Amino acid sequence: MAASVAGPEIERLIQLLARLPGLGPRSARRAALHLIKKREALMTPLAGALQVAIDRIQVCKTCGNIDTQNPCTVCTDPRRDPSTIVVVADVADLWALERANATNGRYHVLGATLSPLDGVGPQDLTIDALVARAHESQVGEIVLALNATVDGQTTAHYITDLLQDANVKVTRLAHGVPVGGELDYLDEGTLSAAMRQRTLF
Repeated sequence: MAASVAGPEIERLIQLLARLPGLGPRSARRAALHLIKKREALMTPLAGALQVAIDRIQVCKTCGNIDTQNPCTVCTDPRRDPSTIVVVADVADLWALERANATNGRYHVLGATLSPLDGVGPQDLTIDALVARAHESQVGEIVLALNATVDGQTTAHYITDLLQDANVKVTRLAHGVPVGGELDYLDEGTLSAAMRQRTLF
């Protein structure tokens, strides 16, 4: 067993940083060392920002986004199209769509996708709230922006079945050739999906 080279406080900082996605033990040590070296310029402001996040960030009661206000900025934006609800599994997916400026609709965050192997069932997601929103008079389309995985597609089919009696159009994201993609480098599943969903040029 390797001997500890720092006090318990520093070791705790390293262990906590190592829990972050993309940071292993070695990366966490480098990050901790960088924070310690830049204590005034980086660590103190970061600690303050983390405390503000703990105190002020909350989950939007309407869509499930995270923000410092409730309902969130997206839900209260009058420029958003209330007739379209884009369903995503996680807040990270919402942020990705916003970075791409891909939609002007509103969102609904499920919190995960159905995954029997991981013990995630319909009761663990915000599906009931989505169905209730789909029955609101101004909603005309539900866009299922879920991952093209088995769990994502299972969730999409489950939601589609629940929305049978809602007066909404249910759509999903297109699957196929990515922008800038070369056919020779794509997997067979992506190519066959692209061929099935071909459009007029």
